[in-house]
Amino acid sequence: MNKKDPLLLENQLCFPAYAVANKILRKYQPLLDKINLTYTQYIVMMVMWERKQVNEKELCEVLRLKSNTLAPLLRRLKQKGYITIGRDKQDKRNLVISVTSQGEALKEKAVNIPPSIAEEFNLSEEEAALLYKILYKILDYQKEEE
Repeated sequence: MNKKDPLLLENQLCFPAYAVANKILRKYQPLLDKINLTYTQYIVMMVMWERKQVNEKELCEVLRLKSNTLAPLLRRLKQKGYITIGRDKQDKRNLVISVTSQGEALKEKAVNIPPSIAEEFNLSEEEAALLYKILYKILDYQKEEE
């Protein structure tokens, strides 16, 4: 790191973060292609597998996505038969998303994705835990700032 010039690419935190994110997503894509999901559809489905039912606002918060980004993802997942989208009975303004039995069945096809990705990178458990901790520290700090 050259401390003399703050505008050198090698001095930027954003560049290696951006490059690593792209590299990770490229590793995911062939695995996700096998189950006909994009990465963002996959992270929606991970939340659905965990929670079974969630409102749109909560899903936006968990995934750190805006509603206008999430809406087309949800439409596509509904078209594929993996989720249903309905209105909250107490407050009709709120959308409620539920996983379908077909969506639940997809989980079995996706179960090997996380270990396959973990094998792609030469990180020890300690390194992976530290990286995870640092990334979430940055995400949580950004959330406070928004």
